[in-house]
Amino acid sequence: MDFTKIVMRWAPLLATMVIICNLVGVDSHVSDQPISDILAEYGLPIGLLPDSVKSYSLADDGSFKVELGSPCYVQFNYLVYYEKTVTGKLSYGKITDLNGIQAKQFFIWVNVIGMEVDLPSGKFIYFNVGIISKKIEISWFKSVHSCKKSLGNEPCNEIDGALTEKRDVQ
Repeated sequence: MDFTKIVMRWAPLLATMVIICNLVGVDSHVSDQPISDILAEYGLPIGLLPDSVKSYSLADDGSFKVELGSPCYVQFNYLVYYEKTVTGKLSYGKITDLNGIQAKQFFIWVNVIGMEVDLPSGKFIYFNVGIISKKIEISWFKSVHSCKKSLGNEPCNEIDGALTEKRDVQ
């Protein structure tokens, strides 16, 4: 089969896919606005992501992709690990389909797959780790936290010196 026949055969399909993508709004927009402002617009606390955000894109349907400078850790009362790329879907007061964030709970790393603010009070945020949700005071996330590239000898999970494993950050 020659090249012309191949192009003629696939051109209608490719044109249809381009039209469908434009109709369903999968265009991503990159903004100069800080990610903390975007989180606030969606009713979420600004400290859900660390200070090392390099760029992000947000699609019309709420799907987002955040690029950090490198994978890193933030110490709250729980140790949280952020991969270099964090993705999910934003809607008012919640993030679903979340990938790229893990929390350490009793020496076990669990994937955080969603977050939801307790509306209308806004005093708590729920972190979904599968069939279990963890209720945490929203005040922990009122400010943007610094990321650390390594764990060092810091305490985690409220137990001094309780680090028994270390994750390598590339």
